[in-house]
Amino acid sequence: MSTLKEKFRAKADELAPKIRSALKEHGDKVVSEVTLNQAYGGARAVKCMTWEASLLDPNEGIRFRGYTIPECQEKLPKAPGGNEPLPEAMFYLLLTGDVPTDDEVKEVTEEWKKRGALPEYTEKMLDSLPSDMHPMTQFSLGILSMQKDSIFAKKYREGIKKTDLWDPMYEDVMNLLGRLPAVAAKVYNRSYKGDQKIDADPNLDWGGNFAHMMGYENEQFKELMRLYLSIHIDHEGGNVSAHTTRLVGSTLSDAFYSLSAGINGLAGPLHGLANQEVLRWIMETKEKLGASPDKEQIKKFLWDTLNSGQVIPGYGHAVLRKTDPRYSAQREFALKHLPDDEIFKIVGGIYEVAPDILREHGKAKNPWPNVDAHSGCLLVHYGMTEYDFYTVLFGVSRAMGVLNALIWERALGLPLERPKSFTYDWMMDNVINK
Repeated sequence: MSTLKEKFRAKADELAPKIRSALKEHGDKVVSEVTLNQAYGGARAVKCMTWEASLLDPNEGIRFRGYTIPECQEKLPKAPGGNEPLPEAMFYLLLTGDVPTDDEVKEVTEEWKKRGALPEYTEKMLDSLPSDMHPMTQFSLGILSMQKDSIFAKKYREGIKKTDLWDPMYEDVMNLLGRLPAVAAKVYNRSYKGDQKIDADPNLDWGGNFAHMMGYENEQFKELMRLYLSIHIDHEGGNVSAHTTRLVGSTLSDAFYSLSAGINGLAGPLHGLANQEVLRWIMETKEKLGASPDKEQIKKFLWDTLNSGQVIPGYGHAVLRKTDPRYSAQREFALKHLPDDEIFKIVGGIYEVAPDILREHGKAKNPWPNVDAHSGCLLVHYGMTEYDFYTVLFGVSRAMGVLNALIWERALGLPLERPKSFTYDWMMDNVINK
């Protein structure tokens, strides 16, 4: 048994009885009050689920196991000569709550390398798809195809104690994460690069290898991948991709079914697809205003956008009420590595004026940029101009967080999710006219 698996088992064995005890003594205590606006508004801000790995505060931003993004960048192990945290280290942190050592991260890297080869049937299945099919569709199908190898499904059929279900889930998760960069790279190469085939480099880490298998050898781009994969990893449990993965997993579906469902949710334009939509808008802005617009030009353009009934893409967030720390991390990367990039300058110019305009406009609850406002310009700088693929990158990262949660869900024995709904007539009889 790997040291990570042993550590997780110890952590789960410690937490599970604490939760059972708390529920036994305090299970009837009220956590949240639900308004009709929330019931009809997508359950926004209703506290009705648990999620151990991360917590999103409206005014502070995301914390991973209590650590801010800058703290993670400082404390977590990095690639030799690099400055950004290794995604493997973020996964370890989320699973255990502990900052890993270099050796502990190296073990995860090696574990994923050993499990990283794609099944031949998955490659054949992907090759049978139209190359112009949306990359997210290909990515989801690639994940789902590997369900054939699910250890969890096999063990469940054979009969396994409920308390042991976390073990085959852990194995499925590690197998899936080992293979995921190869699936995504295969989709990228067959969609945009004439189906070039680049084997994994045994000397590279998980994020660096992902960049390598897509044909990117620039060391800064590999660092960008490490940063990108780390900061998109988790965003507590209520976002669509996280909740969908968990909801499907609560039926005792395996990791492959569950992640494929979550990836389908991530593909929506109000979730992960937003990053490619933001970049399209920024490129249109550049086309209309030129490569170096001044503040007044940007202000006028943003007002024209709002007055025409459109929104400013990449600004506002369902929970956050400040600049997204993930945006700030990417901005710091750009200031360090590409301060003179034309698209970054436009992104920066929008950042300088958009919050004040949105406050004056008065309709946006949060006038600050979210993560999607920045990621595209970094990718374009290093030559990745295929906008439709950006959400796949997001999916590779988010998989680490949502699969992490599936292991915890099985270890804690969490039940099938089944919230109660109501009708309009019930609302009128029991709430409005009561």
